[in-house]
Amino acid sequence: MARERLTVERIKRFTCPSGSAQAFLWDQDVQRLAVRATANGAKAFIYEGKLDRKTIRVTIGKTAAWLLSDARAEARRLQTLVDKGIDPREEERARRRELDERKAAAEAKQNYTLKALLAAYTDHLEAQGKARSARSARSAVKVHVLEAAPALSEKPATDITPHNVADLIRQAREKGKERTSGVLRSVLNAAFNCGRRAPFDTQLPSIFIKFNITSNPVDVIPTIAVKAGNRTLSKEELKQYISALGETTIDMALKLALFSGGQRMAQILRAEVGDWDGKILRLTDPKGKRKQPREHLLPLGPMASGVVAEQVKRAQAAGVRWIFPSRAGTPLHESMPGPRVTEIAQAMGGEPFDLRDLRRTVETMLAGVGVSREIRAQLLSHGISGVQALHYDRHDYLKEKRGALLRWERHLTRIMSGEEEKKIIHIGTLQS
Repeated sequence: MARERLTVERIKRFTCPSGSAQAFLWDQDVQRLAVRATANGAKAFIYEGKLDRKTIRVTIGKTAAWLLSDARAEARRLQTLVDKGIDPREEERARRRELDERKAAAEAKQNYTLKALLAAYTDHLEAQGKARSARSARSAVKVHVLEAAPALSEKPATDITPHNVADLIRQAREKGKERTSGVLRSVLNAAFNCGRRAPFDTQLPSIFIKFNITSNPVDVIPTIAVKAGNRTLSKEELKQYISALGETTIDMALKLALFSGGQRMAQILRAEVGDWDGKILRLTDPKGKRKQPREHLLPLGPMASGVVAEQVKRAQAAGVRWIFPSRAGTPLHESMPGPRVTEIAQAMGGEPFDLRDLRRTVETMLAGVGVSREIRAQLLSHGISGVQALHYDRHDYLKEKRGALLRWERHLTRIMSGEEEKKIIHIGTLQS
């Protein structure tokens, strides 16, 4: 291997011979240093040594960017590492990892803000089919984070402190938004938990990993208990409510929710024409932590069946697939029936009530006419969890639900006609 003392002029004159991919000009002063020239005209200082009888080659840098004296000093430094049994390439890889981490951290501070984290979380909810929860979360975030604290929302998520979170929640509570403050805490807590768990939970979207979250600032904030409602309608109030319902699509949906035993409005409005076979209405229940919506079958009584049959007839005539369509042919939005209930309640002139109060009224009255807690849970599709319900209990409860719905419709008929209640015989006790 020919060597000559490297000089600036020799390096300038040195080129890669025609027909070769690369050529080396080795330094006489520092024997592990060379200039490499490639066929495309690029030139760089390189170090070449041996470690454990294996050749190690490290590119120091372009000749145009490095002084010859600095290149010689770097070659000597690399040789010192080799003499100590250290592979310079590992050192370089570690240096690049550190640079990448610093770059990622800087990027996270600039792009992965609290606002971005909360947007990623609400998008994740929507992707899971939890559209209602996503809307509720976005509403709380918009009012009580983005609008209430715009500067904080642009702060890197990794820099958010428990004090920041406490200030956000406190502001909501001081405005009298007790329930909303509980929702806000829950959203913030879930979003930060997604960020913290994402590197290890393969079910979470990879976008959360980029936030580099290692701790949850919401952990130390106490949960906020949501005050449970206790409003139930009297028989006379329920009679007035039923009398106020007309034949509009919204009112027909409200009728079905009531006549079918207090079903959730969101499930009612998702129902399609194909979900009705003339006797049984198929609903889907995505509520809770289910990965797949639970099939909820309702063997309807005559009153509820009449509502569905009329709506199916209307839908087929209009050429739409939804049992309760909007004027645009899409499903009636679940936000629409609520204001209608409020309108009826105001017209009645008594204590206000909403859809949750109606559902609570139905369950209370079902208990009063002898429907057991277990059958009520099956009928209203709530409280159905645990290993037994998820993996072992495959009974469809159609017979029990049918009996409960027939009893419920008889009860409603007596309420609307003003008849006295007959003696109640409890139903729904399961046979062993």
